[in-house]
Amino acid sequence: MPTKSFEERLARLEQVAASLKDGKIPLEEAVALFEEGSRLAKTLEKELARVERKVQVLSGETTETGEPALGLFPELDPDEAEPGR
Repeated sequence: MPTKSFEERLARLEQVAASLKDGKIPLEEAVALFEEGSRLAKTLEKELARVERKVQVLSGETTETGEPALGLFPELDPDEAEPGR
């Protein structure tokens, strides 16, 4: 069975969250959905961290601690935020 794409897994997580918010499902099903959602969220978060790290390495910039910097997206760096933002 081929691995589902990031987008497919994110869509499934959104479906799970909507079902849980609806509150019209039996408790056992809700627990199973919660477990599935937790697994999905964890794997999606890991994948995002991996991709972010790759972007940092590819950008070639480092922080004061020697870690790769997210130089391509300075708006995400709270230290670089413009005043009044």
